[in-house]
Amino acid sequence: MAGFPSGVTVVTAFDHDGKPQGMTVSAFCSVSLDPPLVLVCIERSASAREPIQHRGGFSVNFLAAGEAPLSARFATRDIDRFEGVAWSQPETPHGGPLLDGVCVANIECRTTQAVEAGDHWVFVASVERGWRRPDGDPLLHWDRRYFRLGERAASPG
Repeated sequence: MAGFPSGVTVVTAFDHDGKPQGMTVSAFCSVSLDPPLVLVCIERSASAREPIQHRGGFSVNFLAAGEAPLSARFATRDIDRFEGVAWSQPETPHGGPLLDGVCVANIECRTTQAVEAGDHWVFVASVERGWRRPDGDPLLHWDRRYFRLGERAASPG
């Protein structure tokens, strides 16, 4: 699946104690425009899965080009991923932390369906609020490398 290019997101939620949780997710897509629905796929063993599942919602932070180190941080296990990371509270009751100054867009979502699929959970959610920066390129991931729009990948091997 590394041959499929995707945008890079950090999906966030709050745990039972109100502590922020999050992880890098490339398995994100739009499902419907009317009503606005999205889906994310979260590995069953991921630390952020339980808060997302039990909170009833989450936020999706679309990382800006140049934020590959932040993507790697939120993909690292067994660390406090939010240490030193600026974030703000969501405006909706279901949203998770919104990463400040590092995103081209954010959406706050309420989970409408959760389905087990192999070693992952698929969460379908309604978009309750969204924000998009008028400028800037998104961070892209393809063939285990990061890119920005308009950049050509070097030939593998």
